[in-house]
Amino acid sequence: MQPDLLIRRATLLDGRGEMDIAIAAGRIQTIAPSLPETELPAELPRLDAAGYLVSPSFVDSHFHLDAALSLGQPRLNRSGTLLEGIALWQELKPELTAEAIRQRALRACHQAIARGTLHIRSHVDVCDDRLLAVEALLQVRREMAPWLDLQLVAFPQDGFLRDPHARANLLRALDLGVEVVGGIPHFERTAQQGAASVRELCEIAAERGLLVDMHCDESDDPQSRQVENLAFETQRLGLQGRVTGSHLTSMHSMDNYYVSKLLPLLAEAEVQVVANPLINLCLQGRHDSYPKRRGLTRVPELLAAGINVAYGHDCVLDPWYSLGSHDMLDVAHMGLHACQMTGLDQLRDSYALITERGAAVLGLQDYGLAPGCRADLVVLQARSLFDALRLRPPRLWVLRRGRVIASTTAAVPQLQLDGPSQPCDLTWPGAV
Repeated sequence: MQPDLLIRRATLLDGRGEMDIAIAAGRIQTIAPSLPETELPAELPRLDAAGYLVSPSFVDSHFHLDAALSLGQPRLNRSGTLLEGIALWQELKPELTAEAIRQRALRACHQAIARGTLHIRSHVDVCDDRLLAVEALLQVRREMAPWLDLQLVAFPQDGFLRDPHARANLLRALDLGVEVVGGIPHFERTAQQGAASVRELCEIAAERGLLVDMHCDESDDPQSRQVENLAFETQRLGLQGRVTGSHLTSMHSMDNYYVSKLLPLLAEAEVQVVANPLINLCLQGRHDSYPKRRGLTRVPELLAAGINVAYGHDCVLDPWYSLGSHDMLDVAHMGLHACQMTGLDQLRDSYALITERGAAVLGLQDYGLAPGCRADLVVLQARSLFDALRLRPPRLWVLRRGRVIASTTAAVPQLQLDGPSQPCDLTWPGAV
């Protein structure tokens, strides 16, 4: 099959440069050193990467599209805390309309695409008898399918057992086409109710053949240990590899002995973990004076235990987070600092947390940068993986199934010194 697009002079994540990537029918056909022009059809479209980095598109493994870009409605989160954010969302829900949610979600998707994120797992609140957010995001999923993969999680924000209508609403959402079962066991009234919610939600997923992704232990309480129940139910019901625990911030406060017991349990059950560095750092440790806990789960230790970990952006301009640009490189950049993952292999791990490891959490098929993979790619104005993490540079081109869907002009600052204006190249040619 003749290629229909050629990316020339690409640098790959492993450091190989001057590589050509041939794309045919939306998939990567060949990756090889520079192909002679005499062997290429003259009419073949080309993108000249000019030595810049080509990467698989980014994966956001944890987001809340239904709340995105709602900052200031009906008021601002004055304390900046998780609990005030939840209270604010309760105030806003009666005022929501499906069309308003849809419009905000579409804008958030456009922002994600412009920054090279083409795969999002979004939790959607089902604790509203109208299921407006579910209706809106199912429509957004259909509308954005040509450009972005959107996976939805039925999320009982007010507690699966705590809210009297959550069970019925969650089942309705799954019947409508939401494909992942969510939960929030630490927000139930008691630890026992939390464990009961984990059990029932996992049973629902097992019966329907669905994935599970629960907000779990999102607190500073070292005694919040619902992820242990999640691992138990995963094994009891044979859900290995299909279950994700999101946040797990209480692990940052647990004693090392208990964690040394917990990590093998998670690994044995093949429970995956999603951390959200931007939001976890902002919302946790709020009751501390000093020393102040970071509140981010133990990412390096989880990886060392053989547990798949990925990163999510979680929030952008909503009741919980008044910042954010839906840039997964910002997430990885913050995470590597907070987790002190600045070793050579750890830098590569940090990049994998927003690419291949996130793809594994979502269960994406044919993802990556190899022949046969779908050509969902991003060309960054960076010379190496190291520079991508360091600079969070412009995304020169974003490709979906081999077609350019977003582009940005390269940023070249002009220095005004004593003589004529001089361009300044911020990239570093070394490979990491």
